[in-house]
Amino acid sequence: MENIINLARDGQLKLSPNLLRMLGLENGEYLHVQIVGHSLILTPQKIIDQDQAYFWSEEWQAAERAAQADIDAGRVAAFSNVDDLIRDLNSSR
Repeated sequence: MENIINLARDGQLKLSPNLLRMLGLENGEYLHVQIVGHSLILTPQKIIDQDQAYFWSEEWQAAERAAQADIDAGRVAAFSNVDDLIRDLNSSR
């Protein structure tokens, strides 16, 4: 698909609602800009908040997958109070 867009006086590019919809973009999202020759390549980017970056580390994601596997296999228990939890932890030693 090809489109022609207008460069505003302040250098901003405005993508049509149709283009935004086709690309699954919303206002305020980030785009990576790459210059190739005399062309611009715009690629949507997801920016991760630094406070949440740990969650996306390979180590954390491996632990998330392991936890989900335990849940899926039924290797979980629920306790109505802390005393029952402590009793269960002590009994498994």
